[in-house]
Amino acid sequence: MDWESNESGVCGCCGPLRPRYKRLVDNIFPEDPKDGLSKSDMEKLTFYAVSAPEKLDRIGAYLAERLSRDVVRHRYGNVVIAMEALDQLLMACHSQSIKPFVESFLHMVAKLLESREPDLQVLGTNSFVKFANIEEDTPSYHRRYDFFVSQFSAMCHSTHEDPDTRSRIRVAGIKGLQGVVRKTVNDELQAIIWEPQHMDKLIPSMLFNMQDADDLDRNGAGHPSTPCVSVQDGEENPSTLAESCFRELLGRAAYGNMNNAVRPVLVHLDNHHLWEPNEFAVSCFRIIMYSIQAQHSHHVIQQVLGHLDTHNKNTPRVRAGIVQVLLETVAIAAKGSVGTIQECKPGDAVDSEPATPPNMWLGPTVLEVFDTLLKHLRMSVDLELGESSRRNSACSASSGRAKESDERIVQNAIIRTVGFFGGNLPDYQRAEVMMFIMGKVPVYGTPCHALDTVKIGHQGTKRIQTMLLSSLIMVTSGFKSKSMTGALPSPFLDPLLSISLMEDGELRQLVLEILHNIIDRHDNRAKLRGIRIIPNVGALKIKREKISKQDVAFMKKHGQQLYRHIYLGCKEDDNAHKNFELLFTTLAVLTIELANEDVVIELVRLAVALQDMALSTEENLSMWLRCSVLALVAAYLNFLGQMIANTAFCQHVSKVIELRNMDAPYLLPEHVFRDKCSLPERLDKDDAALFFQSADMADSLAGAGYNADRLNVPYVPQVTDEDRLTRRKSLVDTVSLQVDILASSLPDKSQLAEEITFETLKKAIDTSVLEDQERERRRQVMEKFQKAPFEEIAAHCESKANMLHERLTHIFELTIRPPPSPSGVVSVSSGHAQHQSVPVYEMKFPDLCVY
Repeated sequence: MDWESNESGVCGCCGPLRPRYKRLVDNIFPEDPKDGLSKSDMEKLTFYAVSAPEKLDRIGAYLAERLSRDVVRHRYGNVVIAMEALDQLLMACHSQSIKPFVESFLHMVAKLLESREPDLQVLGTNSFVKFANIEEDTPSYHRRYDFFVSQFSAMCHSTHEDPDTRSRIRVAGIKGLQGVVRKTVNDELQAIIWEPQHMDKLIPSMLFNMQDADDLDRNGAGHPSTPCVSVQDGEENPSTLAESCFRELLGRAAYGNMNNAVRPVLVHLDNHHLWEPNEFAVSCFRIIMYSIQAQHSHHVIQQVLGHLDTHNKNTPRVRAGIVQVLLETVAIAAKGSVGTIQECKPGDAVDSEPATPPNMWLGPTVLEVFDTLLKHLRMSVDLELGESSRRNSACSASSGRAKESDERIVQNAIIRTVGFFGGNLPDYQRAEVMMFIMGKVPVYGTPCHALDTVKIGHQGTKRIQTMLLSSLIMVTSGFKSKSMTGALPSPFLDPLLSISLMEDGELRQLVLEILHNIIDRHDNRAKLRGIRIIPNVGALKIKREKISKQDVAFMKKHGQQLYRHIYLGCKEDDNAHKNFELLFTTLAVLTIELANEDVVIELVRLAVALQDMALSTEENLSMWLRCSVLALVAAYLNFLGQMIANTAFCQHVSKVIELRNMDAPYLLPEHVFRDKCSLPERLDKDDAALFFQSADMADSLAGAGYNADRLNVPYVPQVTDEDRLTRRKSLVDTVSLQVDILASSLPDKSQLAEEITFETLKKAIDTSVLEDQERERRRQVMEKFQKAPFEEIAAHCESKANMLHERLTHIFELTIRPPPSPSGVVSVSSGHAQHQSVPVYEMKFPDLCVY
């Protein structure tokens, strides 16, 4: 009789009549649970399960029944034996019939996890981890792990009183989550694990344990009994295990899952107030950036940028913490531009910090980063100035200063981020970023720039200018362009040089440093540091190349513009020692990188003009400024003579320098820039031996083959509109300049001078009246053509055409009188018309007809 087929009708108390699989299961349990699993009986059960795989589901169901009964009766020894048997059956059986058995197995694991006994929870977790490591032949269409994600996450947050037990539970929870990830992440049917409801449990559970260790480390390792810092007898550290699991999860994240993986990190940092201080936040994003696939880096940066936008009203230190995290992520992503490609398989855990692939930042994404950062920079300046104004009107000075200093932290963090990211981009992208940042620098009077300088005032404008130019210095550092035309296009150079004419020494210094970064393509600035008389330029081993045709064309187009700004920059009253050092470096770098014979002549003319300006009595300059300009000229001409290797030129310069050493040391840079340098009351222009003579320099250059005729023409800076752009003139000067131009263009000056009043000036400046008049004229014309009869409109157009024809005829008569023709001209003699032929080469055409 087949007892197994009729098991439902057999009394369960009769042992010999029980189904064979039940007898085999019962036999693995010894009388004393302390004896452990009976190995011989377990082998019989395993052999039976492998031989009859269709019985696996019944074996699993019966084991689950026994385990549930033993858990309720607190027979934990039998529980351990049952789970061990289940583990061995799972490892031994690989067939289609294992699917129902797995359901019974997971049901038993869930029973153990639901119990309040830590040992049972750990036991169930270990069994689940073993199951997770089994590769199933076919995917599961119906199995879900929602319960296990929730239960393991709760175990990761265990608050058990005993530290050792708490550590064991947390380690078990982390291992369980790691098992869930490994079991589901490679299964396309289990992509639901990346959905927000699961990521919101997985990610915070790992971060919680990583954060716990970080907090204890910050407070000091004074608690050796704490499991997250020190564990006994080789127990695993929850923080280390959580970090490993976190890295593995991120390493397996695909393109479409990055946002769901990063967003819970940001939320966790918000909920636990971990942006201030932000050491843990920085550590988390380092792990993220080094764990994910490099082509996904921009997802992380965009997430952080979006998070910064949502916190634009938060405290300065929180915003500074987010920006510093952004700086760290950008720094790691930027390393990809010089890194090597390293393939990362989806299943590989990233335990080290590998080199990232080449830069993946393309298109508008780069400019989006800079646009967001510069927007927050402007907001920070607004908040700082608003707090400063409120502080001036209130009595809370200490809190106001703290707020201001906090905003400075935000601003400096933004500038470092902008500079670092821009400085690590490829040259073609860096040029675009330079243009983009330059377009954000507010310049007075230029409507094309994005920042409104009216609302933030002069102080806020200067603050933004300083910070943006500082970021430009970082972006242009190391920038190497083959052609100056591409590195300094007019849309970039014009506003940059306009700022160099600001009445602010700090801004002028920043502009000169930016020019040095761009022009100095051979890194010679370090050798030229400090304004001084260089005795042997050859010892500096300056690197230079032959000037290209593109650079020659650049100097022909923009050279006078550069000379003008150097000339005017030397006249500023607030110039300091550093300003003259940078001006000397500018002249030297121009000589090294861009000077052909024509440029050398122009630079000598500029030096002579600077000397004449310093000696001129018409210039309202301080004595220190005059001596400093003369010292700058001496240092530069000494450098120039040695660079062009002109012996006669060098002898003249050396002779003047020697005389100054003896009679006028205050005209040399080594003396005038000392803290205590005695200056004369006046400079004697008649003492020609102390000054450089243009005639002697012209002769020496002409002897070397230079075209020195232009040295006889004094250098005069060209007049442009940049004074208006930089607000160097007052409103009265500007109006008077406009009046002079109008007066010179109209015939009756006396009548015009009598008619100029405040009202006329106001009307000239106010364009709204002209716009209203133009709008009214257009309305009348449209009304006339809509309502007037056709005959009147035709007569009006005919009269206009006749008037135009008459005026053209009159103009032609005045200019041609009459036009000669190769066929001859008609002349009347004795009443008869005669034709006189005129050769073509003798004809005189109007100037407008000749090209």
